[in-house]
Amino acid sequence: MPLSSPASRQLRHTRAITVEAYARDDGLWDLDARIRDIKAQDIALASGVRPAGTAVHDLSLRITINRDLEIVDAEAASDSVPYPGYCDTIGPAYKKLIGLSLAKHFRLHLKDRLSGVLGCTHLTELAQVLPTAAIQAFADDAFETRNAAQGDAERPYEIDRCHALRADGPAVARYYPRWAIKAVPG
Repeated sequence: MPLSSPASRQLRHTRAITVEAYARDDGLWDLDARIRDIKAQDIALASGVRPAGTAVHDLSLRITINRDLEIVDAEAASDSVPYPGYCDTIGPAYKKLIGLSLAKHFRLHLKDRLSGVLGCTHLTELAQVLPTAAIQAFADDAFETRNAAQGDAERPYEIDRCHALRADGPAVARYYPRWAIKAVPG
């Protein structure tokens, strides 16, 4: 169901986040993530006026992961920033993502390594979408969801990770009956 009709309004800002996932020939996977902020009007920054329609932020982050969703390489690029010569120098810090697992407390470790002055607010925010993007992109390769539905594998990864797939809910009872838990009354 779509959102309701909005009140009369004027566009001020657009933030676009995209993630493209690639299977590499060497068996690894790349996630190319990008965040763009564009103002609908001219904006006065300390570094000068940014014309309407021109990106205030255009930042990219690429991580390379293995089949266990562990980061084996990372790089960041800042193509448009509000403070040229300053914002765009933080890219090498994102090598600190190497060794982290997207499946094991990634967001917590991300904040430990790159929050605040240790990183770029926008690149670090962009990195937070990578775990779910990786799972969406590579679930068929990394997780045995089809076999789990038939009862031939371990408990599916996605159970109890969202509202629809709660272990005591109707979707799990229907699609993963082996793993369904009957709700305790009371």
